[in-house]
Amino acid sequence: MINLYENILARPQVYRQLRCGDSLISKYNCPLENAYQDVWSVHNYIVYVVEGRKIWHTTDGSYDLREGTCVLVRKGACIVEQYFDVAFCLVIFFITDEFICDVLRTKSTPVQSQSGVSLPVIPMHTSPALKSFFNSMMPYFESSRDPDQSLLNLKFRELILTIAEDPKNTEILSYFCSLLKSPQCISLQSVMEENFCYNLSLAEFARLTSRSLSAFKRDFLKVYNCPPGKWLMEKRLNHGYHLLSNLNRTVSEASFESGFESSSHFSRAFRLRFGKAPMEVKQAANLPTQVSPTYN
Repeated sequence: MINLYENILARPQVYRQLRCGDSLISKYNCPLENAYQDVWSVHNYIVYVVEGRKIWHTTDGSYDLREGTCVLVRKGACIVEQYFDVAFCLVIFFITDEFICDVLRTKSTPVQSQSGVSLPVIPMHTSPALKSFFNSMMPYFESSRDPDQSLLNLKFRELILTIAEDPKNTEILSYFCSLLKSPQCISLQSVMEENFCYNLSLAEFARLTSRSLSAFKRDFLKVYNCPPGKWLMEKRLNHGYHLLSNLNRTVSEASFESGFESSSHFSRAFRLRFGKAPMEVKQAANLPTQVSPTYN
């Protein structure tokens, strides 16, 4: 998988970027390489689409992002689908939980407690104030000189406060409140349930839960009463079985969408677990032919 944050950070000659501590802003002209790409990030990130179209596929559902769309993508993994008939450009802000909480605590009027479950991708109301903010960032990307760090810090704070001031951002406010209540208490269970079907390593799962690898393995065993590797294999194989028998995916597609490195690895593990080959399960389902994505 591609670590989106580190991929951008390591290529300043390709992606114009402005950095303030761990927070990062980039004007990101996405390369047209594969139609589908699995990516992940240890930081939340805000996406504002300047041009084009992409679809973020998550375990919760799919989100079609087009010109003028703005969303908050929670830390974790997803599959990004892009279209080759149009260019794609976005402004992307990576912001840490700690920074978000620090800004929200300075508000003269506290963020009101909201209820609800935070989705992996949270749509944002593109108010005139928010559009004006993104327009104000464009001159910094066009200049060859980086702005002062104090100014960048103010721009990051302005973004969070602009979002928090809009009462139409109910879902994002709910997520912000959950961070304020327990910014360091990352739910291991929610991270695993939302990301098990992506090809993340145990070390990457540990980072998503803000734990060392040893602490992650120890806490995982307490919660699930089995090692994380065994749990992941079972969840991914069951997910692959569901994709083949109910959603008419090909073996290659089921392998990719279940987090396996290759179709051959998936097929070997599948036969060992279920006593039959993936193709046998697909043929037994006898589902009508339908158009499904093809992964490179």
